[in-house]
Amino acid sequence: MTKGLYWRLSGFYLFYYATVGIFLPYWGLYLESLAFTPSDIGELLALLVVGKIIAPYLWGWIADHKGNRMGAIRLAGLLSVLVFTGALFATSYFTLAIVMLVFGFFWSASLPQFEAVTLNHLEGRVHDYTRVRLWGSIGFIITVIVLGEVLERYGVQYLPWIAFVMIVGIWLTSLIAPNDVSDEDSFGHEPIVNVLKSPTVIAMLLAFFLMQVSHGAYYSFYTLYLEKYEYSRSVIGQLWALGVIAEVGLFLVMLTMLKYFSLKMLLLTSLNCAAIRWFLIAYFPEYLSIIIFAQLLHAATFGIHHAVAIQLIHRFFQGRHQGRGQALYSSLSFGAGGALGALLSGYIWEGIGPAEVFLFAAATSLLGSFIVYKWMQNDV
Repeated sequence: MTKGLYWRLSGFYLFYYATVGIFLPYWGLYLESLAFTPSDIGELLALLVVGKIIAPYLWGWIADHKGNRMGAIRLAGLLSVLVFTGALFATSYFTLAIVMLVFGFFWSASLPQFEAVTLNHLEGRVHDYTRVRLWGSIGFIITVIVLGEVLERYGVQYLPWIAFVMIVGIWLTSLIAPNDVSDEDSFGHEPIVNVLKSPTVIAMLLAFFLMQVSHGAYYSFYTLYLEKYEYSRSVIGQLWALGVIAEVGLFLVMLTMLKYFSLKMLLLTSLNCAAIRWFLIAYFPEYLSIIIFAQLLHAATFGIHHAVAIQLIHRFFQGRHQGRGQALYSSLSFGAGGALGALLSGYIWEGIGPAEVFLFAAATSLLGSFIVYKWMQNDV
């Protein structure tokens, strides 16, 4: 891969995950500043990701059949910019709900297709994916650290405008990103329904879904949870960054890990580490050293999990199914899983208590681990 290609691919990930670094840690704070209740916040954050249930697969189907994946990505980026302008001025629940739902539909459409573009440009060197993807983690780290300090000093009122700038950055980097390369094996594969009938594929998709249900608590309420224990916003931002720094470290050694461990073993490790992580956050939030350790487990709960997911999707969904395979992963996990996790977490927080949100997350991760252990074939 040439340096020019490397940076044109990496730039998109940088801005996309910088935007994620705004919404995941801090959007709940912004909604709280508008006097919304925890259940309101959970519902609004769920609406932000509910578009991922339908949009990635719909746009993936269109891109695969039209043969213009980058065109779809650029259009989705532009529509994201236009729709999010509504969030700059909206303060009512109804208006924000509409904006979050429609924006999420377009915002979530671009990443799965860009993943397919990246993998196609790697020309079979799928292990090099983590070298490109780590720039997304770097964008996230820079954003959460800087915003933690900014919000500590100036408050959250400027957060929508900062998000808007990053969303424009996603669209602009898509304009300079390389077009997709044709896949000579695009045709002649078995119907995608046959792929989806495999017990291993069913087990892995369920595991992806349950992992993101468990992360719904973290993405939606971790910042608010730590604020209850009097952590400053700058410290909270640093903790978010620490988790992603651990993720970057994992990406740098992932190629070596893939040589020695099966994908099933790595997936089990990530799910079990997630259960441990959520349990520690639920029971020991007042101990900074334990919270730091829990954040370091992000290397496994996201880093290992996502890298393994990309490998598995690339293995089972080939040729013309590549875009739809990536979209299905995004739809079921980050879409349906993330939305359900955010929604249930809001209700659990308000109805039972904050700590129980993370106990629910731990139980969900363990269920995913059991499914992988029981039904996923060992030679994967």
